[in-house]
Amino acid sequence: MDVQVLNRQRKRPIPIRIWKTKTTRIFGVLACTENEVGVVFVSDRAIRRLNRDWRGIDKPTDVLSFAMREGEGPAGGSPSLGDVVISVDTAARQAAELGHSFDEEVERLLVHGLLHLFGYDHREAAERRRMQAMERRLLRVIRQE
Repeated sequence: MDVQVLNRQRKRPIPIRIWKTKTTRIFGVLACTENEVGVVFVSDRAIRRLNRDWRGIDKPTDVLSFAMREGEGPAGGSPSLGDVVISVDTAARQAAELGHSFDEEVERLLVHGLLHLFGYDHREAAERRRMQAMERRLLRVIRQE
């Protein structure tokens, strides 16, 4: 399994090794050992551009997932699951609004984005409950030291 973590913004230092370890733990729980994923930290300006170009929504968002293949996760095909792009600016704002740390918010966004790459969604109530349950499980795992 190959995890690439990239910091493409300058407002906040990102400990690459820590986020790579957390991502690797998530892959372990999901029993995924032969895939690649990218985690990219960007500014609101960069994520706004991506959101506009790919989703037609001209505003920043907290996290975007770009799957290399559609469907139910990592079965067959390309070894790359895709990329998760996290806005550091939006994560910092949301952390302050929700009363928790920046790292806790980024953990939440990382888990959420990765689950989308594994085929999870939240458009319908049943899907949302399934995804939220897995988010809680994965957050418990990556928050263990």
